[in-house]
Amino acid sequence: MPNISAPEKINDLPIVMLRNFITLATGGLGVAVALAWNEAIKGFVQKYIDPYFGANGTVVSLLIYALIITSIAVIVTMQLTQIEKKLIQLDEKILKKKPASSNSTATKTIKVKPASKKKKK
Repeated sequence: MPNISAPEKINDLPIVMLRNFITLATGGLGVAVALAWNEAIKGFVQKYIDPYFGANGTVVSLLIYALIITSIAVIVTMQLTQIEKKLIQLDEKILKKKPASSNSTATKTIKVKPASKKKKK
Protein backbone atom coordinates (compact mmCIF):
# COMPACT_ATOMS: atom_id res chain seq x y z
CA MET A 1 0.00 0.00 0.00
CA PRO A 2 1.41 3.40 -0.93
CA ASN A 3 2.42 5.71 1.87
CA ILE A 4 1.71 9.39 2.21
CA SER A 5 4.95 11.13 1.32
CA ALA A 6 6.57 14.53 1.13
CA PRO A 7 8.34 15.78 -2.00
CA GLU A 8 12.13 15.74 -2.09
CA LYS A 9 12.24 18.78 -4.37
CA ILE A 10 9.75 21.60 -4.84
CA ASN A 11 9.35 20.54 -8.49
CA ASP A 12 8.02 17.18 -7.29
CA LEU A 13 5.22 18.81 -5.26
CA PRO A 14 2.39 18.46 -7.83
CA ILE A 15 2.97 14.76 -8.50
CA VAL A 16 3.44 13.95 -4.81
CA MET A 17 0.25 15.82 -3.93
CA LEU A 18 -1.63 13.93 -6.64
CA ARG A 19 -0.32 10.56 -5.42
CA ASN A 20 -1.23 11.42 -1.82
CA PHE A 21 -4.71 12.55 -2.89
CA ILE A 22 -5.24 9.34 -4.81
CA THR A 23 -4.09 7.29 -1.81
CA LEU A 24 -6.47 9.06 0.57
CA ALA A 25 -9.40 9.06 -1.84
CA THR A 26 -9.09 5.40 -2.70
CA GLY A 27 -8.79 4.53 0.98
CA GLY A 28 -12.00 6.39 1.78
CA LEU A 29 -13.83 4.93 -1.19
CA GLY A 30 -12.52 1.49 -0.26
CA VAL A 31 -14.23 1.71 3.12
CA ALA A 32 -17.54 2.70 1.50
CA VAL A 33 -17.28 -0.12 -1.05
CA ALA A 34 -16.38 -2.64 1.65
CA LEU A 35 -19.44 -1.67 3.69
CA ALA A 36 -21.69 -1.96 0.65
CA TRP A 37 -20.32 -5.40 -0.25
CA ASN A 38 -20.60 -6.44 3.38
CA GLU A 39 -24.33 -5.75 3.36
CA ALA A 40 -24.86 -7.31 -0.07
CA ILE A 41 -23.11 -10.55 0.84
CA LYS A 42 -24.87 -10.71 4.21
CA GLY A 43 -28.20 -10.38 2.41
CA PHE A 44 -27.23 -13.09 -0.09
CA VAL A 45 -26.19 -15.50 2.67
CA GLN A 46 -29.36 -14.82 4.68
CA LYS A 47 -31.64 -15.28 1.69
CA TYR A 48 -30.03 -18.20 -0.13
CA ILE A 49 -27.77 -20.04 2.35
CA ASP A 50 -29.59 -19.82 5.70
CA PRO A 51 -32.74 -21.61 4.44
CA TYR A 52 -30.69 -24.73 3.63
CA PHE A 53 -29.17 -24.97 7.10
CA GLY A 54 -32.09 -23.76 9.21
CA ALA A 55 -31.85 -21.95 12.53
CA ASN A 56 -28.77 -23.92 13.57
CA GLY A 57 -26.83 -22.99 10.45
CA THR A 58 -25.54 -19.64 11.71
CA VAL A 59 -21.95 -20.85 12.02
CA VAL A 60 -22.02 -22.39 8.55
CA SER A 61 -23.51 -19.19 7.12
CA LEU A 62 -20.79 -17.10 8.77
CA LEU A 63 -18.13 -19.44 7.41
CA ILE A 64 -19.51 -19.18 3.89
CA TYR A 65 -19.72 -15.41 4.28
CA ALA A 66 -16.08 -15.25 5.45
CA LEU A 67 -14.94 -17.41 2.52
CA ILE A 68 -16.75 -15.19 0.02
CA ILE A 69 -15.27 -12.00 1.50
CA THR A 70 -11.77 -13.51 1.66
CA SER A 71 -11.95 -14.68 -1.95
CA ILE A 72 -13.03 -11.26 -3.17
CA ALA A 73 -10.30 -9.55 -1.11
CA VAL A 74 -7.59 -11.85 -2.48
CA ILE A 75 -8.68 -11.43 -6.11
CA VAL A 76 -8.96 -7.64 -5.86
CA THR A 77 -5.61 -7.36 -4.05
CA MET A 78 -3.88 -9.45 -6.70
CA GLN A 79 -5.33 -7.31 -9.48
CA LEU A 80 -4.37 -4.05 -7.76
CA THR A 81 -0.84 -5.34 -7.18
CA GLN A 82 -0.47 -6.08 -10.89
CA ILE A 83 -1.70 -2.58 -11.76
CA GLU A 84 0.74 -1.06 -9.27
CA LYS A 85 3.66 -3.02 -10.79
CA LYS A 86 2.75 -1.78 -14.26
CA LEU A 87 2.55 1.82 -13.04
CA ILE A 88 5.95 1.54 -11.35
CA GLN A 89 7.48 0.14 -14.55
CA LEU A 90 5.93 2.96 -16.56
CA ASP A 91 7.23 5.54 -14.09
CA GLU A 92 10.74 4.06 -14.33
CA LYS A 93 10.62 4.18 -18.14
CA ILE A 94 9.56 7.83 -18.04
CA LEU A 95 12.37 8.69 -15.61
CA LYS A 96 14.94 6.97 -17.84
CA LYS A 97 13.85 9.03 -20.84
CA LYS A 98 14.31 12.39 -19.06
CA PRO A 99 17.54 14.14 -20.02
CA ALA A 100 20.03 14.54 -17.19
CA SER A 101 20.12 18.32 -17.62
CA SER A 102 16.45 18.65 -16.62
CA ASN A 103 17.24 17.30 -13.15
CA SER A 104 20.19 19.64 -12.67
CA THR A 105 19.79 23.11 -11.22
CA ALA A 106 23.31 24.20 -12.18
CA THR A 107 23.62 27.50 -13.97
CA LYS A 108 25.38 27.89 -17.27
CA THR A 109 28.73 29.62 -17.06
CA ILE A 110 29.79 32.03 -19.74
CA LYS A 111 33.47 32.56 -20.43
CA VAL A 112 34.42 36.15 -21.06
CA LYS A 113 37.61 36.94 -22.94
CA PRO A 114 39.78 39.58 -21.35
CA ALA A 115 39.97 42.87 -23.21
CA SER A 116 42.96 43.01 -25.55
CA LYS A 117 45.63 45.65 -24.93
CA LYS A 118 45.99 48.19 -27.72
CA LYS A 119 49.48 48.97 -28.88
CA LYS A 120 50.55 52.60 -28.59
CA LYS A 121 52.06 54.13 -31.69
